[in-house]
Amino acid sequence: MLNRSRKGNAAIFVLLSLMGIFMILPMVYSVSSALKPLNELWYFPPRFFVENPTLRNFKELFGVLGDSWVPFSRYLFNTLFVSVLGTFGHVILSSLCAYALAKHRFPGQAVIFNIIVLSLMFNTTVTLVPTFLIMCRLSLVNSYWSLILPAFAAPLGLYLMKQFMEQVIPDSLLEAARIDGASQWKIFWRIVMPNVKSGWLTLMLLSVQTLWNSGQSPYILSEEKKTLAYALNQIV
Repeated sequence: MLNRSRKGNAAIFVLLSLMGIFMILPMVYSVSSALKPLNELWYFPPRFFVENPTLRNFKELFGVLGDSWVPFSRYLFNTLFVSVLGTFGHVILSSLCAYALAKHRFPGQAVIFNIIVLSLMFNTTVTLVPTFLIMCRLSLVNSYWSLILPAFAAPLGLYLMKQFMEQVIPDSLLEAARIDGASQWKIFWRIVMPNVKSGWLTLMLLSVQTLWNSGQSPYILSEEKKTLAYALNQIV
C-alpha cells in the first residue's frame, strides 16, 4: 500500500487543482464570450471576462433561426435525440461486447480484438463512403438512425471498456458470483457495470461530445432532421 505524508497529499491536491483550473479556462472563456455585447467582442487586446453581460446574443440567435424554415427548437431536439439515444446504445453495446472479450474465452477472440484495435486507426472521414453505402442498402438515409447506428458501432467504446474490465475486475470475483448461482446477466448488471463506472462515464462524455458536435451529415437530406451544429455553421 502506498503511504504519503500530509505534505505530499497537499502538494498533489494543489497540483491537480491548478491543472483543473487550467483545463476549465477555455470553457469559462466560451461562456464569457457568449455573454459579451457586440462592442466588447471587438476589444483589442481581447479581454477574458465580460464587463457588461447580456443575453441579447441568445435572443438574436433564437430570432434568426425562428424566422427560418426550421425553428431553433427543432435543431435542438434533433441534437438531443441523436446524442442521448446514440450514447445510450453505444455504452450498452460496447459494454456487452467488452465483457465477452475481456472475461470469456472463445475461438477467434484475439483476431476480433486485433480488428477492433486496427479500426481505431481509421478516421470517420475514411469510413464515410462505406457507411453511406450501408445506410443506402438498409434504406436508412435521411433518418435519425443513419446518425445513431454508426455511433453504436464506434470502436473506441469497445476498446475502452475492455481495458477497464480487464484491469478493474478480477476473474475470481466473477467466479465467486457464478458459484453463488448468479446468471450472466446478473453478473454483468450487478457486478461488472458498477465496478467500471468510471469507464462508462468517460465513454458517455466522449460519445455525447462527438454526437453533439457532429455537423452536416451526408446521410441527412431534410432540413428538419439536421442538428444544431449544422444550423450554427450555416449562421457563421
